[in-house]
Amino acid sequence: MGGLNQQIGQYGEKIAGDYLKRHGYKIIEQNLKISYQEIDIIAEQGDDLIFIEVKTRTSQKYGEGTEAVDESKQDFLNYAIEQYLDKHNLWSKEVRCDLILVLINKSNKSIKIKHYEDIL
Repeated sequence: MGGLNQQIGQYGEKIAGDYLKRHGYKIIEQNLKISYQEIDIIAEQGDDLIFIEVKTRTSQKYGEGTEAVDESKQDFLNYAIEQYLDKHNLWSKEVRCDLILVLINKSNKSIKIKHYEDIL
């Protein structure tokens, strides 16, 4: 699969990053590899540290995207957040994990963003 899906995913992450910046977030890291997976975006908003999973969809064929953050993905996110906090000694920070869905409608060339806060 890779190719096109990867490009769509990268495009969605760029859109999500732009959205976050417009809403007062400061991007700290993107595509941070931890173990065998990655955290899409790490951002700050005020004193809060936010770990953001981005899902991009061009159709509803595989669902909207919220179902992609299943129990194993949640377990990974919890693990990755702990690893990051340990490595950077940031345990005093307020932390949350968000999901941003980027829904691309190719037929009418529109993009819809849904931001779900505190998904864990």
